[in-house]
Amino acid sequence: IEELKIELPTAPLPKANYNIVCMSGDTLYVSGHLPITADGTLLTGTLGPDNGGMTVEEGYAAARHCGLNIISTLKKQLGDLDRVEQVVKVRVFGIVSSHTDFKHQHLVMDGCSDVIMEVFDKPIGYHARSAIGVNTLPLNAPVEVEAII
Repeated sequence: IEELKIELPTAPLPKANYNIVCMSGDTLYVSGHLPITADGTLLTGTLGPDNGGMTVEEGYAAARHCGLNIISTLKKQLGDLDRVEQVVKVRVFGIVSSHTDFKHQHLVMDGCSDVIMEVFDKPIGYHARSAIGVNTLPLNAPVEVEAII
């Protein structure tokens, strides 16, 4: 992380009555993470620049923040990121809160996938992925990402 000059945010706390991460055997199930910046700001909005919403680039940055928050949660849970053996799947759970005509959810999700690959590299960081669009997400977040590690 230091070599990459990536600053991890503080691991987020759950926003409701659930566990942010559950471990079963050697597998971690990471709850949906929202795009919270290092200073604690929750990014908000809807994707779809043609309708006055966020651009693909802004969505990409939001998804990257989700990825950084997931990595921060892993570090808090495991104590050391070297314990991660495989990022199995990164799933955008309603990846992009987007207008009906927005068709670039996969490009937004690259923000999360790219930071995971930067930190874990192949083969550990090479993961399966889903990217879907929805009408709205909790707290007006533009992106929410969950993972299986």
